[in-house]
Amino acid sequence: MDSSVIQVKNATLRFNIASEKVESLKEYFIKTVKGQLRFKEFLVLKNIDFEVKRGESWGIVGSNGAGKSTLLKLICGIIAPDSGHVTVNGTISPMLELGAGFDAQLTAGENIYIQGALLGHSRSYMKKHYDEIVDFSELSDFLDMPIKNYSTGMQARLAFAIATVVDPEILIVDEVLAVGDIAFQRKCTNRIHEMLNNDTTLLLVAHDNYLIQQLCEKAIWLRKGELVMTGNSKEVCEAYAKYYE
Repeated sequence: MDSSVIQVKNATLRFNIASEKVESLKEYFIKTVKGQLRFKEFLVLKNIDFEVKRGESWGIVGSNGAGKSTLLKLICGIIAPDSGHVTVNGTISPMLELGAGFDAQLTAGENIYIQGALLGHSRSYMKKHYDEIVDFSELSDFLDMPIKNYSTGMQARLAFAIATVVDPEILIVDEVLAVGDIAFQRKCTNRIHEMLNNDTTLLLVAHDNYLIQQLCEKAIWLRKGELVMTGNSKEVCEAYAKYYE
């Protein structure tokens, strides 16, 4: 039986960026129809190649714009590579953009069911685990408040509690832990350790090298869309930090 849960083989992704300023959506549409809008091709990811085994924990480091979040979106199937391929064997519980999947006009309590549905859980399942989610998020006094009135830290608490209500096969986290307070960050890292002990596979993007080394056995360093280094998380993080000294 293949122990690989994620395979990224020579994945390349291109974006087309308008080479001139467009003042409005109407102007953009007219110029596009008339063929007057010029684009520059931008390689977001270039021949990315790595493999994650079941139960492994990987961190992804790199400066802003390196392609870290884009790589996670490829793995989640949100976008597809222009060349190469990405294979995932297992169900993913993603925490990508903060607030993604939440309806800002609805209450936190209502959003628990919506987010659960997006993760593939039935309403009866979410009802069964509702109290567990609320207890972990520590938001019982704010469940009737619309999400639009939540701080980023409160949104992170709720999103993490929902995403980790069970041990997912693959947990993908993009910078969400950075917005929580220290006590909640510690609570989240403890839960992640528990999931890793239960064979959950982890992909974590963070600017905190200490957090990467604490939670991840291995790491990937991206720079300008290219894979610079893979290996032991301590060695990768030290090389990454030294590069920017």
